[in-house]
Amino acid sequence: MAKRILIIDDEPMIVESVSYNLKQEGYEVSAAKDGNSGLQLALAQEFDLILLDLMLPGISGIEICREIRKTSEVPIIMLTAKEGEIDRIIGLEMGADDYVTKPFSMRELLARIRSVLKRMNSVPKQAEVPKLIFDDIEIDLMGHEVTVKHKTIDLSGKEYELLRILATHPGQVLTREQLLNLVWGNDFYGDSRTVDVHIRWLREKIEEDPGEPKYILTVRGVGYKFRK
Repeated sequence: MAKRILIIDDEPMIVESVSYNLKQEGYEVSAAKDGNSGLQLALAQEFDLILLDLMLPGISGIEICREIRKTSEVPIIMLTAKEGEIDRIIGLEMGADDYVTKPFSMRELLARIRSVLKRMNSVPKQAEVPKLIFDDIEIDLMGHEVTVKHKTIDLSGKEYELLRILATHPGQVLTREQLLNLVWGNDFYGDSRTVDVHIRWLREKIEEDPGEPKYILTVRGVGYKFRK
């Protein structure tokens, strides 16, 4: 069955060009030209991937990404005309899987799409260990559920994978590059700062004091480790 892709962008030329090339690659394509209609479409239908412009009339791409992530883990690639690091980091913090800066080559965009879809289709199988318990944190590896002080924590797919990998190797230092390859795949186009962003986000959800973490520890100049 053909993968379904939603384009949310207010530039007609980009929508027309990207739609044509995606259809040539065998994808089914839907499009929205503003933030409001794009968000409604994204929430009303099921898509395999969303191409989301950062700057949109109505609702910004960042806000749309935040709203989608409340109920869905559909892959999102941000399209942005801004090259600033802050825009990229904000997009990743809101749950985007990747980003492409305009103007982009169609070849690059198609490669990013294939890469993200490939990662989504190759999630590692979980080890058949029922639960990991570390003081107040309980990780149900079979149910993909995390509780802190008996309260279920809402984690994104990437956050859960980071926590699972670190917690199943307690005391072992994992470099940013190792975590990037294990969670995002070795064909991910981003860099290791993506790991830092998601670690910070994860700490805010599971640590009592994210500024003084008890579980996910930073090994300066190397990476991270989970406490023994």
